[in-house]
Amino acid sequence: MSTGATASGAGEEQHLIHVQDAAVTIEHHPEDWLAFVLFWGLAFIVFLQFFTRYVLNDSLAWTEEIARYGLMWVTFIGGAIVVRKNAQIAVEVLLNFLPAGAARVLLAAIDLVKLGFLGLLAYFSVTIVERMHFQRMTVIELPMSIVYGGIAVGCFLMFGRQIQSFWRNVRDGWLSAQKTLGEGMVID
Repeated sequence: MSTGATASGAGEEQHLIHVQDAAVTIEHHPEDWLAFVLFWGLAFIVFLQFFTRYVLNDSLAWTEEIARYGLMWVTFIGGAIVVRKNAQIAVEVLLNFLPAGAARVLLAAIDLVKLGFLGLLAYFSVTIVERMHFQRMTVIELPMSIVYGGIAVGCFLMFGRQIQSFWRNVRDGWLSAQKTLGEGMVID
């Protein structure tokens, strides 16, 4: 079944939508492996919860709580992957219309704001871990600081990756950051 119209006389098909797969790059970073293990552990726990609840009709009480906390860990550790790849959601319209020098100054300011925000986030995550040490989980008698410790690990990983990105951008004067603007965006 063809989705495009055949060009008259050319014998080739013209498609309205052109799709090209991106090259798959396998990277081996600690946060990738940690997120991978946590994700599949979380998948196993959710499947175990489903199986015990709907097949055995006797659900395990701890699976729901651990699945919720595991999702929190995966979210914050996955945030480190996003920071490393510089794939945060951003509005780049202004950067596309600014002159090169002003765009680099704005990119430097954005990097500083991200660095400050992630630094504060890492600091407050440690504060929360300290304060939550005496509170216990609902079903399992473990301190809530374990849950918030995973979030703190994710925050520090994000902060560390943002330091690396900032340092890389400082060394080249935000030239490579400016070149990647609009990357992946297709305008017809």
